[in-house]
Amino acid sequence: MRKRFILLLASIFLVSVSVSSQCRTEVGTEVNIKTGIEVLRERNFAGLEGRRVGLVTNPSGVDRHLNSTIDILFKAPEVNLVALYGPEHGVRGDVYAGGKIEDSKDEVTGLPVYSLYGSTRKPTPEMLEGIDVMVYDIQDVGVRSYTFISTLGLVMEACAAKDIEVMVLDRPNPLGGNKIEGCYVEQPFNSFVSQYKIPYVYGLTVGELAQMINSEGLNRGQKGDQEPAKCKLTVIPMEGWTRDMVYEDTGLPWVLPSPNIPFKDSPMYYASSGICGELYGFMNIGIGYTLPFQVFGALWLDPEKLKERLESYDLPGISFRTIWYKPYFGSLAGKLVKGLQYFFTDYEKARLTDTQFYVMQAVAELYPDKKAFQVANGVGLFDKVCGTDYVRREFIKNYKVSDIIEYWRKDEAAFRELSQTYYLY
Repeated sequence: MRKRFILLLASIFLVSVSVSSQCRTEVGTEVNIKTGIEVLRERNFAGLEGRRVGLVTNPSGVDRHLNSTIDILFKAPEVNLVALYGPEHGVRGDVYAGGKIEDSKDEVTGLPVYSLYGSTRKPTPEMLEGIDVMVYDIQDVGVRSYTFISTLGLVMEACAAKDIEVMVLDRPNPLGGNKIEGCYVEQPFNSFVSQYKIPYVYGLTVGELAQMINSEGLNRGQKGDQEPAKCKLTVIPMEGWTRDMVYEDTGLPWVLPSPNIPFKDSPMYYASSGICGELYGFMNIGIGYTLPFQVFGALWLDPEKLKERLESYDLPGISFRTIWYKPYFGSLAGKLVKGLQYFFTDYEKARLTDTQFYVMQAVAELYPDKKAFQVANGVGLFDKVCGTDYVRREFIKNYKVSDIIEYWRKDEAAFRELSQTYYLY
């Protein structure tokens, strides 16, 4: 009996290894995406030789073997890496969301680290002293309110003033290159979470967006009365990526670019609940729990009723399940939250950003005393991430998505046409 048991275990192990090897082979042969840093390395770091290099990055700047772009450039004989620049969360990811970053020294390389999320968010002339080319390598999430693209634009603007070249190492848009949702940012709602006149979901890689920023003057002053500051821009494109790919399709490892974007599909959920999440005191969207941006919950909800109401809207490509959970931190830490977890069952058909607006409508219909803008503590950030106050002003009248949907979608077709000019893939 013991011998048969050992043989059975051995057989299971061999099958497991065989299946595992087969899966790795299939991934390796079917998908071979090379990010900008890998393409740059294969080109022997052409464009950086003999020049003093600065680097804007964070932990998501890695190759497929999880080697940091910092370490790759620092160890390359052809590259003279002299300074690092830290966006929100820092170059090594050791600062939590919203935490201020101080100038410091990188413990691994000994290089100076200049903060772009502290007393200044734009590199000062002193920070750029002696830099010949500034390299940017950060994984984007494809959503306008994510601050790293704002850092990119300010870096480009500062480098333009000093005649410093900017080199962007391109990476996949985890939402794919076809999703475009939301209206343009309007004055006076430009901010660090709405830096550019682009839709909320913009369907470009960071390299493509950099080209658009540079050519269209999207990084001009917030009042719109300055000439665009154009820099000398080089984009190192990926190899193998196509616009229909979400991150799961790339076969690349996912390194969280910020603490609440831990999984490959987290950007999809960020686009679908992040705006609603700015209404503090209305809904818990999973921050503080293991499902950031993937749930809508509250202490007072009846999950079954909310699920039934949302399903009555027949939203394409999305499904809901009831969930009860206790956040580990935040204002609801240790309390039983009741709500819904949601899933994209047909990503191509789903409208990501619409989800949160329909949740707000359903809650208003079921709980007239819990309407979003009645219970939320402040609406300033909601307007900023929407890029307009129109959504709030119109929605608050009847709490109907139909009152805002045309406005929310009004710029999508025009942007799709414009953005094709900057496609690299």
